[in-house]
Amino acid sequence: MPLKDWDIQINYGIKTGLNEAFIIDGSKKKELIDEDPKSAEIIRPILRGRDIKRYGYEFADLWLINVHNGIKEKGLFPINIDDYPVVKKHLDKFYLLLEKRADKGDTPYNLRNCAYMEDFYKQKIIYPGLMRISKGDPNNFPRFALDDSQNFFFGNDCYFIVGEHLEYLWAFLNSNLLGYLFRYYIYSFDETGFKIFTDYFENIPLPLPDFNSLQELNALIKTGAPKDQINAWIYKSLKFDDNEINEIEKSRLKISR
Repeated sequence: MPLKDWDIQINYGIKTGLNEAFIIDGSKKKELIDEDPKSAEIIRPILRGRDIKRYGYEFADLWLINVHNGIKEKGLFPINIDDYPVVKKHLDKFYLLLEKRADKGDTPYNLRNCAYMEDFYKQKIIYPGLMRISKGDPNNFPRFALDDSQNFFFGNDCYFIVGEHLEYLWAFLNSNLLGYLFRYYIYSFDETGFKIFTDYFENIPLPLPDFNSLQELNALIKTGAPKDQINAWIYKSLKFDDNEINEIEKSRLKISR
């Protein structure tokens, strides 16, 4: 079933229009919260595309000042920066640039409208918009992370998926099979680089789960089974024969050089 027909939604990350103002490191976060503990209410951990690894992520201690613009259709009001004077003082250092940017909300302090803001607080699969097969680490491809903390935000170099059966889908997305399918469905700008436009990505066909496959695969995930074991389960579940498996594995090695 093409991903576009699954019970999922694919969205992109936060567009701040001025990352140097809205994305801060851990020391600046501590400074803002130490001066006013209320600042913590609008500071959230953020991941970049380079932080996303195969099956996981590496948090770089970067934080988003989430001065969101509300969701008017749901009665969620924009953040009033005057409620957070210490954060306002920080942003005021960038005010002229904040005022000029195109991606802004009701005030220069607010981020642009984001109708799916609430989805950042759900379980989600995160992936970079650009993936490259590294000669130094070909096993770090493809790269999809599962955020069970329901806490991470991410920049506009990432996309994310919310919806049903995410653990199951996450395993398939990180599989050697998907790396093979990338060659046929995803825009490739050279031998090792892929730009993951949603229009292409959502056409990748993967098997919808049934009760038994969900139970089996989720058990492997929960017990921390090695990725080779998960790949083997995927091949078995799809009833691939040895020739088909060898084709996938050889092709993967070929594009990893």
